[in-house]
Amino acid sequence: MISLTLREIATIVNGRLAPTAPRDATVGGSVETDSRLVTPGSIFFAMPGGEADGHDYIPQAIANGAALVIAARAADAAVPVIVVGDGVAALADLARAVVARVRARGTLRVVAVTGSNGKTTTKNMLRAILGAQGRTVAPEASFNNHVGAPISMLRVDESTRYLIVEMGASHTGEIAHLVSIARPDIGIVLAVGRAHVGEFGGIDVIARAKAEMVVELPETATAILNSDDRRVAGMAGQTAAGVRWFGRGEGSGLRAWNVVSTLAGTAFDLVIDGRIVAVRLRIVGQHHAMNALAALSAAQVLGIDTDEAVAALEAMPRAERWRMELLRSPAGAVIINDAYNASPESASAALHALVAVRPAGSRSVAVLGEMTELGASADEEHAAIGALVNRLGIHRLVVVGERAKGIHSAVTATDGWAGTADFVPTADAAFGLLEAELGPDDVVLVKSSKSANLRFLGDRLAGIAQ
Repeated sequence: MISLTLREIATIVNGRLAPTAPRDATVGGSVETDSRLVTPGSIFFAMPGGEADGHDYIPQAIANGAALVIAARAADAAVPVIVVGDGVAALADLARAVVARVRARGTLRVVAVTGSNGKTTTKNMLRAILGAQGRTVAPEASFNNHVGAPISMLRVDESTRYLIVEMGASHTGEIAHLVSIARPDIGIVLAVGRAHVGEFGGIDVIARAKAEMVVELPETATAILNSDDRRVAGMAGQTAAGVRWFGRGEGSGLRAWNVVSTLAGTAFDLVIDGRIVAVRLRIVGQHHAMNALAALSAAQVLGIDTDEAVAALEAMPRAERWRMELLRSPAGAVIINDAYNASPESASAALHALVAVRPAGSRSVAVLGEMTELGASADEEHAAIGALVNRLGIHRLVVVGERAKGIHSAVTATDGWAGTADFVPTADAAFGLLEAELGPDDVVLVKSSKSANLRFLGDRLAGIAQ
């Protein structure tokens, strides 16, 4: 973070600083809500929480070197403490002020990305492209909510050229709030799908939430929209910003033709500015062509040479840990570990990818767990995935966990099912079933929501120690 005096920080967060505190002393370290991540000079936000109260960890944060504590109540500490009425609001106010100051001082450009699927991969693609051009700040993992996103924003300093902000939401108003903090120059909307539909209450509500990205953009900004998704395309009329399009259909500013995915990666022809550029990603799955188009569209708006941007994407070894990550089992089976998140759309894309990349003569194996946060549609959506497994002709299915059992039930109840299917209650049981079975002619997809923990099963099948 940029250096600020204690007086400035207290004013920004509308907080109370003890009269004896050195008001003109400066701090400029990282901002953390986890005491374990605090390093000398950090600012520690003591956040109340459902499972743990950050105030209980103030001594640990100070022991790790915190120079300032921001808390919701007074604390007896060996470092200055600023007391605020609302820690989350204070964090947002500090991020808003810091980003604005850095923007005013230099050439900072802010790129924000949202969508039901593909946010983290697109964020990583943007980081690869922009990081080759200058100092770039982007979230680690999936820091994309009302706490994680501001923490990421607070990593900017005077030397930062690009800030990438990933914006997730489980309720309306959350993306609008993040946009108000970051004030993006570019806002990307990838897709509207059924992720978190149980919390939102319907896909039309999800569409309105994602549209907050472009509704809140100023007219000086650029909205980058997926022309293949009708709900995203409909957002063009809701923004004062300029609009750029990406997709695989006619009328897109950037287009992908001839998309082919194998175990070596995903290849497509990029149509841009009247020419065709061959793109060869090392990331498995045709759906990643769309994420690449979104990132390349942002690069085009920022004036980055297309060939340089493509080269940066082609150098990426993977999308992200546990996202279409290619591994090998000790017996030689290919493991596609895509079990960090799951929605009906991402599960469908992963299953299609499994079938597309499977070499002739090999066996396709799908290891599937629960898709969470689907609300009343959970049974229907799991059954639909089971029907898709059957339609795609996948050879072997293992369903893990009671809440995913509808996938197994749908497959085994389908006339014409020619594969083999098992239901097991736990990941340990799945490992015991598959460990001795898998061989060099198998391609295995492991897919579930994070809470099902099948990402660790994928690692175990690949011989990665837990």
